[in-house]
Amino acid sequence: MTTFRISEAAALLGVSADTVRRWVDAGRLSARRDDHGHRLIPGADLAAFARSQSGRDDLGGGGSSARNRFRGIVTEVIKDRVMAQVEIAAGPFRVVSLMSRLSADELGLEPGVVAVAVVKSTTVVVEVPETP
Repeated sequence: MTTFRISEAAALLGVSADTVRRWVDAGRLSARRDDHGHRLIPGADLAAFARSQSGRDDLGGGGSSARNRFRGIVTEVIKDRVMAQVEIAAGPFRVVSLMSRLSADELGLEPGVVAVAVVKSTTVVVEVPETP
């Protein structure tokens, strides 16, 4: 069974290790101690917790078939006469969108605006990192 240390779980969830410890102490997230006293979180439990915290229901888009939504803050907008490049920081993730300048202007996109990047793709590559 895959297990994660507190720091690993924190990195995956995009929060501090102290936050994960508080969740474990409050019983919101299960963990056991290894032979050295370190807390280990079962992978399946971490996945279930992450799914419950993902905010899938509060991002809107009830009439859309797209399921990949990243709520974040616009950090940069680069415009020319026709196109715009919009960068959004969504937690630890950077999402970049290319759109017409007209669309960016109509949406009022500028640094500091909260936006949701909606991604629908026919190809999503999933990689599993090598373990040291």
